[in-house]
Amino acid sequence: MKTVEEIKAAIEAAVPGAGVEIVQNPGPAAQHSLLLQPEHAVDVAKFLRDDAELALTFLSNVTGVDWPDKEITEKVKVTKMVTKTVDGVEQQVEETVEEPRKRVEPGYLEVVYHLYSMTKKHGPVVLRMRTKNRTDAVELPSMTPVWRSAEFQEREIFDLFGVVFTGHPDLRRILMWEGFKDHPMRRDYVEPDDYDYEPTAHDAVLAKATAHQARIAEQKGAGQ
Repeated sequence: MKTVEEIKAAIEAAVPGAGVEIVQNPGPAAQHSLLLQPEHAVDVAKFLRDDAELALTFLSNVTGVDWPDKEITEKVKVTKMVTKTVDGVEQQVEETVEEPRKRVEPGYLEVVYHLYSMTKKHGPVVLRMRTKNRTDAVELPSMTPVWRSAEFQEREIFDLFGVVFTGHPDLRRILMWEGFKDHPMRRDYVEPDDYDYEPTAHDAVLAKATAHQARIAEQKGAGQ
């Protein structure tokens, strides 16, 4: 099979302006992946599927990843006026020092696709797409029109992570019920405090249910 660099070059030759980036995997497997720009992703996907040498006709797996906002501390060189004693005389002189500066790198949601060729017997080729943020710009193009096996898996990611797949033929929840709020696989997800008592072998759940019932009783007492 072609290397990831060769596949990137083939994509860029076939889809002008595709803007594909290689995401390095530092692990022992060195399974590098290709980061696609959403506006060109469907055209890239069709090329990978239809190209005679690649023939990546089988999409085996789709998964989601939540990358929250990240605070990064960097050392920045700053020129300052400092007081120094030179030959017994205090003077104001310029001095370059390093100071820590914090910045927040915005988070995003990521979708990862694993592709194989049944006829060529090679793979996987790993594709990635990223949303603009985790709040109001979470749309990505659906790969279901290219690989039908993406349908249920993209629905799962929509349900659990909140990625909205434009062009999906039936985008609705698949694990949680309609009307359920939030997305349980996000890293900042907080479980609702609505446990009712039921006999359970899980002590942690029982403790939450007991605490919940105590709060309900307290609220009822306060309202009387």
